[in-house]
Amino acid sequence: MNSPKSSTEYIPAINVKQTSDEVYKFNFSTNDGEKNSWWYIFCLKCRQKEVGPGWEPGCWPKTCPHPYCPSFRHVARILALLVTVTLCWGVVLAVMGSEAKPGGQLFNIAMLVVFAYLGGWVFRMLTLPALVGMLLVGIVYKNVGLIEIDEHYAHFVSILRKIALVVIFTRAGLDLDPVALKKLYCRVMFLALIPWYTEAAVIAVTVNYLLDLPWKFAILCGSIIAAVAPAVVVPCLFRLRTKGYGVAKGIPTLIIAVAGIDDAASVIAFGVGTSMIFGTNPISYDLLLSPISIAVGILYGLVWGFIVKYIPERSDPYVVPLRILMLTGGGLLAVLGFEGAHLEGAGPLAVIISSFTSIYFWTKQGWNIEDNPVATAFEIFWMICEPILFGLTGTQIVLNELDLAFVTAIVMCVAIAFVSRIFITILIASGSSLNFKEKLFIALSWMAKASVQAALGPAVLEVAINKKQDEGYSRTIVMVCIISILLTAPAGAIIVSLTGPKLLTKAKPSNEQWRCGPRPSIRDITLNSEDEDNGTSVSNNQAQECDGVKVDCTAEDQSEKI
Repeated sequence: MNSPKSSTEYIPAINVKQTSDEVYKFNFSTNDGEKNSWWYIFCLKCRQKEVGPGWEPGCWPKTCPHPYCPSFRHVARILALLVTVTLCWGVVLAVMGSEAKPGGQLFNIAMLVVFAYLGGWVFRMLTLPALVGMLLVGIVYKNVGLIEIDEHYAHFVSILRKIALVVIFTRAGLDLDPVALKKLYCRVMFLALIPWYTEAAVIAVTVNYLLDLPWKFAILCGSIIAAVAPAVVVPCLFRLRTKGYGVAKGIPTLIIAVAGIDDAASVIAFGVGTSMIFGTNPISYDLLLSPISIAVGILYGLVWGFIVKYIPERSDPYVVPLRILMLTGGGLLAVLGFEGAHLEGAGPLAVIISSFTSIYFWTKQGWNIEDNPVATAFEIFWMICEPILFGLTGTQIVLNELDLAFVTAIVMCVAIAFVSRIFITILIASGSSLNFKEKLFIALSWMAKASVQAALGPAVLEVAINKKQDEGYSRTIVMVCIISILLTAPAGAIIVSLTGPKLLTKAKPSNEQWRCGPRPSIRDITLNSEDEDNGTSVSNNQAQECDGVKVDCTAEDQSEKI
C-alpha cells in the first residue's frame, strides 16, 4: 500500500463484506477531482460491493481497482453465464440445425433477448426501469428488420410469454404479506379495487370515444391498463426503505399489497373478457362460464398451495428446490391446462392464489416472507424472463404504421386515467392515519404500468389471431399497453424516487436489527431516535404497531386512525 502523496490524495479502504471468517479489503489511490467526476460516480453506481466472503487472485485489487473495474466474483459470474449460454446454444445447434445458426429464427430470438438484457442494464445504470430499455430494444429490433417471427415460431414465442406470465404472477403472490393483509384488509381492498375500477372505467370511456374502440374491447383494455407494476414500484421502495422513509406506517407494505390485488383483478377481468369477446358460445353460456372460471382458479390455487404445505416435508434437506419445482410445475399446468379447457382466466388467477396460499403456510412454518429462498429463486427466474417478455412485446410496434394523431389520443387516454386515479386514491384514503403528503405519494406510486400490460396485451392479440377475428382492435389494445409502459414506467420510477424523501416521514434504522439478507425486508426498521429533518420521534413499540397500522406514528396524526 502506498502512502498519500499530498493532502488532496487519499487511499480509502473499501470493505467488500466483513464476516467472522475474513475481511476482504482493497485499496486504491484517488484524488478529489476524480472522486467528484461523473464517471467516478457512475463507476460507484455500477460496481456494487460484493456480499459475503470470497476469493480473488492476489494481483486483482492492484490491476483492477474498485470501482473502476468489476470484482473478480463479478467477472467470474459473467464468464460462467457466457459459457453456459454458449453450451446451451451448442446443444440447440446440434438438435435444431440451421434454425439455430446466425440468421435463423431461433438465433434471432436469442440475440433479441441478449440485446434486450443489455438495453435494460443501460437503463438500470441510469436509475430508470430496466424494462423500458428492453422494450425499446424490441421496438428497434423490429423496425430495422432484424427479426421477423413467422407462423412456425409464433407458438414458441407464445409459450415463452406464458412462462414469463407464470413467473411474474408467482412473484406477485409470494410478495403479498398475509399478516399485513389481515390487519389492513378493509383499507387495502378499498384502496386496491375502487381506484382500479375507476382507472379501468376512465380508460374504457376514453379509448371508446378517442380511438373508436368498441365497448367490449374498451372495457377489456381498461381492465388491463389499470394494473399497477410491482416491477417498477418495488425497487424504488427498497431504495427509500434503506433511508427509513414511510416504514413507520407500513406504506411500502400497503403499496405492494395493493399492486398484487390490482394484478389479480386484471387477470380475472382478462379471463372473463377474452372468453366473452372471442368465445363462440351464447352470451348466457359465457356469463355462466365466467364465475366458474374464477371459482375454478381460486379452488385450484387453494388446493395446490395446501399441497405444497405438506409436500415436500418442511425438514427435508431438499425442501427449497422441491418447493420451487412444485410451484413452477403447478403454475405452468394451470396456465396451459386451463387454456386448453377454454378457461383462460382461471390459469393466471390460480398461479397468484397458489403462491399466496403457499407463502401463508410457509410463514406459519417459520419462513420470513421477505427472506425466503423460493421467492429469491423466482426473482432469478424473472431476470431471465424479463428481457424475453419485454423484448418480444416491443416487436409488436411498427413505427411506420403509427399515426401521430393515434399516438396522441393514446397519450391523452393514459394521462386522463392517471389523473383520475390520483384523485380517487386520495379521496378513498381519507379518514386514515395518513397525512395528505403520504396519500399523494401512494397515489403517485401506482401510476407505473409494466409487467401485466406486457403479458396480457399481447395475449389478447394472440387469442384474436388464433380465432381469426378482431385483430385490428386487439392490436390497438397492444399499442395502448406498450405506450402506457413507455410513458408511465420511467416517469413513475423518477417521481417515486424524487418525491419519496419530500412526502414521507423519515426514520432511522436500528443497526442491531438491520438485516442484510438476499431479499431485504421492507418492515425491518426499528424507530428509536429523533428524525433529523422534522424532529419527529417514534418509539420501538410504536413502530412495530404502526406497521400493522394499529396506532398513530406522528404527532400530527394522533387524532386519526385507520
